[in-house]
Amino acid sequence: MIIFLDNAESILDSEYAREIYPLVEELSQVKDVCLCLTSRISAVPPACKVLDIPTLSMEAAHDTFYHIYGGHGQSGPVKTILEQLDFHPLSITILATVAFQDGWDTATLARQWEGRRTDILRMHHEGGDLAATIELSLASPMFRRLGSDARGLLEVVAFFPHGVNENNLDWLFPSLANRTEILDTFCTLSLTHRSDGFVTMLAPFRDHLRPKDPASSPLLQATKDCYFDRLSVDLNPDEPSFEKAQWIRSEDVNVEHLLVTFTSIDGGVARGADAIRVWGTCAYFLEHLYWHKPRLVVLGPAIEGLQDDHPSKLRCLLELSRLFGMVGNHTEYKRLLTHVLGLSRERGDDLQVAETLRAISNANRLLGLHEEGIRQAKEALKIYERLNNISGQAYSWQRLAWLYYDNKQLGAAEEAASQVINLLSGGGEQFPVCECHRVLGKLYHSQGKTEKAIEHFDAALKIASAFEWDYQLFWNHYSLAEVYLDEDEFDDAHVHVERAKSHANNDPSQLGRAMRLQARFWYKRGMLEEAKSEALSAVDLFKMLGATAELEFCMVILRNIEEAQ
Repeated sequence: MIIFLDNAESILDSEYAREIYPLVEELSQVKDVCLCLTSRISAVPPACKVLDIPTLSMEAAHDTFYHIYGGHGQSGPVKTILEQLDFHPLSITILATVAFQDGWDTATLARQWEGRRTDILRMHHEGGDLAATIELSLASPMFRRLGSDARGLLEVVAFFPHGVNENNLDWLFPSLANRTEILDTFCTLSLTHRSDGFVTMLAPFRDHLRPKDPASSPLLQATKDCYFDRLSVDLNPDEPSFEKAQWIRSEDVNVEHLLVTFTSIDGGVARGADAIRVWGTCAYFLEHLYWHKPRLVVLGPAIEGLQDDHPSKLRCLLELSRLFGMVGNHTEYKRLLTHVLGLSRERGDDLQVAETLRAISNANRLLGLHEEGIRQAKEALKIYERLNNISGQAYSWQRLAWLYYDNKQLGAAEEAASQVINLLSGGGEQFPVCECHRVLGKLYHSQGKTEKAIEHFDAALKIASAFEWDYQLFWNHYSLAEVYLDEDEFDDAHVHVERAKSHANNDPSQLGRAMRLQARFWYKRGMLEEAKSEALSAVDLFKMLGATAELEFCMVILRNIEEAQ
């Protein structure tokens, strides 16, 4: 005998649950009875074997939709909507039913979805919609026992694209003593699920549960303040606390969504304390990304749209420009910096003028405009000397070292790099010292002085390792791999190729460069198909990033491979 208990949560999570559980357990032990329960909650009698029902595959979602809707189309808009529903079976069933009953063609369905999102998931008979299903769970005894904070926390989980990070609950929700219990219960009720360390939820649930007015949600406001407090620190690679900011690597998508939401509320016009703090935090966020997860952001147009006299305009533009520089879009890097320089001169801020000139000199170096870059670095150096700013002088000499090196003025490059090392020999910031050892390593490599080159790369690695600077570790291992490749010492080259990869840290631009290096390694070994595959992967990545200069380097490698085939 087979007995089905459909929607069993209605009895398993009820005032009669204490009596129901023993009865269900007793039935499950009868030999000639097969008891099957369907339930949204995972709290079932222990004798029952639990089978989790996953979301649908793309193919299954497509078949489910068209089985109800009719036809066998391959509509792009339908595919997009199914993806945005996270392939949730109930949502797809309701969507197809509503579209069929209302006689919508796929174009009308796309317009309705764009305007109303999950509000269209309501069938004409009572209770036949997604909202009713969700609200049943929220009305259950199990949910009500969680107390008044539960709905607010559920809204916060729904608000963030990735949900909430379980490793960060202590500083995200310090006022909720039972936060772990609440989140566990959400999962038990199938309102949320766990994924890659986050408690998150499917897109249809997010659409229904996220706060319609984020500014009016007390817990979301408190969570926003916790994120902002965590972000609002200046990052210095020389400080031990620098590595603690790596938390942004897992939280960047959530933080960006938070900032997009709250910067859009005032449109950059409001000048109240809260609005100014939001934009100030935006600058800190961009700085965190620059150091720990370089990538482009959707905040760019909003930043450029700020009025020039906005308190945060200059710094946000500066940090945005650095991200463009880091991912290899040097034209945008320079364009934004030029705007920053104009604002700095208007405000009479000599220190900011010097720092911006130094940055533009680097942009010009990356664009191959070496003479222009040298003039700007020298102008920055004069300002720093007038201000008696030793750190600024060191960084200016570092910029000149790179510019002279790239412009084939090797004697001047060697002198500039040595100036930095001597200037900071008694202590102080070690980042420019590390950079200048790398300059000298590349300089001596170009002159065929292999031992001296390796000596300086090793010195740079020693400094970078002490501070755990992945960016510097990547580039020095990269450079050592090039040295050994040129010497046809493939075993040593392979070691440094792998070590460079290990310090790419899922940074798309660094991963692309690691692919390019690997392609060159295969090319030198005569493994042309492997080299071509790796180079093409790097090309795709740099095209996506808009990194034109890096793309050109890859195309040179591809041409060399094709000529050798």
